[in-house]
Amino acid sequence: MRRTALAVMLAFAVPAVAAALPAEPGTIALECTDSVSDDDHINAAISASPVGAEIVITGRCSIDGVLRLLGDRSYRGTSRTGTVIRQADGANLPAMVASDSYLDDSESSGAPVTLRSLTLEGNREANPRAGDGLVLRSWASVVEDVVVLGAARHGIRLTNPSANGTALRNTQVNGRISANHLVESGGSGIKVEDPGNAITDWQLTDNWIAGAGRAGIDLDNTAGWYVGRNHVYDVPAGAIAAERLFGSSVSDNYVEDFASFGIRTSVQGEAASTVDSNRVVGPSGTVSAFVSVRVNYGAAAVAVTGNTIRGEGGGIGLDYQAGAGTTAVVASTGNLVTGVATPRRASTGVTVSAGV
Repeated sequence: MRRTALAVMLAFAVPAVAAALPAEPGTIALECTDSVSDDDHINAAISASPVGAEIVITGRCSIDGVLRLLGDRSYRGTSRTGTVIRQADGANLPAMVASDSYLDDSESSGAPVTLRSLTLEGNREANPRAGDGLVLRSWASVVEDVVVLGAARHGIRLTNPSANGTALRNTQVNGRISANHLVESGGSGIKVEDPGNAITDWQLTDNWIAGAGRAGIDLDNTAGWYVGRNHVYDVPAGAIAAERLFGSSVSDNYVEDFASFGIRTSVQGEAASTVDSNRVVGPSGTVSAFVSVRVNYGAAAVAVTGNTIRGEGGGIGLDYQAGAGTTAVVASTGNLVTGVATPRRASTGVTVSAGV
C-alpha cells in the first residue's frame, strides 16, 4: 500500500511531460504540456513503440514539427476537446501529421494506421505557408472522430505522391474516413491526390465539411469508393467533386450554401456507378450545374436516381455529358428538380432511360 501511495504521490509531484506514462499493456500514454517540445516527445515515443501499440495522447499540444505516423499502430486522443494538437505560430509545417511512407518518400504505401478522437488546429493565420492538417499515405487505414480546424491547405489529404513527389508502385486501398469535422480549410476539407490509380475502394462517410476555400470534397480518383451521408456547406468553390467513378456510389449527401457546382462527377467506361438520394439545395452564388455526370472514356453506365435539387432560378439541375468517342446510358428517374433554369441537359452520345 505504501509503495502504491508513494507512486501516486510521485505521479502528481512530477511535472507532466509529453512522454510515455504508465498504461495498460500495449498502450503508450502521453500527456502534452502545450510547449513546442511536445512533438519531439510524441515522435520519440512513437519511434520507440512496438508494432501493435496504441498511442494515447492527452491534453493540449503545441507542435513545430510534423508528427510521424508509423504503421501497424493506432493513435487516439481522449476526445475532441480533451486532446488538441495546435500548430505553433510560425511553424509553417507541410503537414501537421503524416504517414511515414509520405515523409520517407517510399515507393510503397505505409502499413495501416488508425487515428481518432482528437482535434488538429492548423492555426493558419499564424502559418500562412503551411500545408495540410493530416496527410495519409497508408492503406487499410481509419480516420474517425477527428476535427481539423483552420488548415492552410487541405484538412485531410490522401496522396499517391510522397513529400518529394515519389509515386506509389503499389496501392493504397480499403480505408475509411468517417464522422470527422473539417472546418475552414484553405483548400479542400478532404482531398484525394492520385494522378495514377492507387487510391481506390475507400469509404468516405458521415463527415461535416464547412468553410473550405476550394471544393469541400475533392477526389481525383473515386474508383470503388462509397461517398455517403456527408454534409457539405459554406463552400463557394463547389461542394463535391468526384472524379473517375468506377463501380462507385455517391449517395445520400447533403449539400447546401454552395456556389460553382453541387455534385460534379466523371465516370469511367466498363463499369457502372450510382449517384442517388442526394440533397443539393440552397446555393449561395452562381451554379453551373447542381448534379453533373461527364464520361471520361468508353461506354459508361450510371444510375442517377432519387436526388432532390432546389435552386434559386439559375443553372442546370441534371447535366449529362459525353465527349467525342464516348457514350453513356444514364438511368435518370425519381429526381425532384425545382428552381433551376434548365431541369435536365443531355449531350449527344448520352441515352437517358427510366431504368427497369
